[in-house]
Amino acid sequence: MADGSAAVTDMETAIDRSVSDGDSVYLAGFTHLIPFAAGHEIVRQEYTDLNLIRATPDLIYDQLIAAGCASTVTFSWAGNPGVGGLRAFRRAVEDDVPHPIEIDEYTHFGLTARLAAGARGLPFMPVRTFVGSDLPEHNDHIRRVEDPFGDDEIYAVPPLCPDVAVVRAQRSDASGNAHVWGIQGEIPEVAFAADTVVLSVEEVVDEQVIRSDPNRTVVPASVVDYVVEEPYGSHPSYAQGYYDRDNDAYLEWDEVSESQASIEAWLDEWVHGVADRREYLEKLDSDRLLDLEPTTEYATPIDMGGY
Repeated sequence: MADGSAAVTDMETAIDRSVSDGDSVYLAGFTHLIPFAAGHEIVRQEYTDLNLIRATPDLIYDQLIAAGCASTVTFSWAGNPGVGGLRAFRRAVEDDVPHPIEIDEYTHFGLTARLAAGARGLPFMPVRTFVGSDLPEHNDHIRRVEDPFGDDEIYAVPPLCPDVAVVRAQRSDASGNAHVWGIQGEIPEVAFAADTVVLSVEEVVDEQVIRSDPNRTVVPASVVDYVVEEPYGSHPSYAQGYYDRDNDAYLEWDEVSESQASIEAWLDEWVHGVADRREYLEKLDSDRLLDLEPTTEYATPIDMGGY
């Protein structure tokens, strides 16, 4: 766990120092602030046998699975949002392509309850969410427990403490105190639950900018190991206040993912064929990025009255 002295570095170095083959890796972010750049770096460095964890595996996990990085996927929903399913994920589960993977499935609340238990150092977290569900029949991590105060039907899930978590935020200072606005998803829980935390932000700003609005400081420096300034690090996802979702990319992925061969060709061009996120952005049409710019300022610093 971090000691409050995070290192500011680049994504290649942060992933190289944080991830090892066989690790459990959580790429956080719900709808927006999805760490695509970090996922591509994991593919580029050719890690294998990872337990990939995420509440909503979407395109980035389809890419990681097709690249052969995963042996297990722990999740609570999987799909190409607004478009359809994840073809690579399905091929791995049903046809062992490119190799077999195991799945560990929950509801959204069930998975985030595991993170909450991990973040708080609890041995389990009681939940009602599995009442009436058949998931407990297929998942040994979901167990019926006795209600010590009554006769309610209660289940429990164990703590989840990933070896590595990559969390994104709109901005942070160099120490790793990060502002998040918009949908937070599971970012706060996983940042406190993981052993090692890589914080990827759109921009590193002066400490006074972070101090100007402490209510937005969702991730504190005390849990962060590495800070990476990575503009457009969530593309084709979005970062509220910085750029919108690239819907065309999600539609295009539905075609790209029709076969393992077509995904491998895409990875060769867009991941292995570029050195880093900067080169990835240079390959994109500049007009495409300009079209994603927001028209409203979401994050004007506020006056805290002599703070």
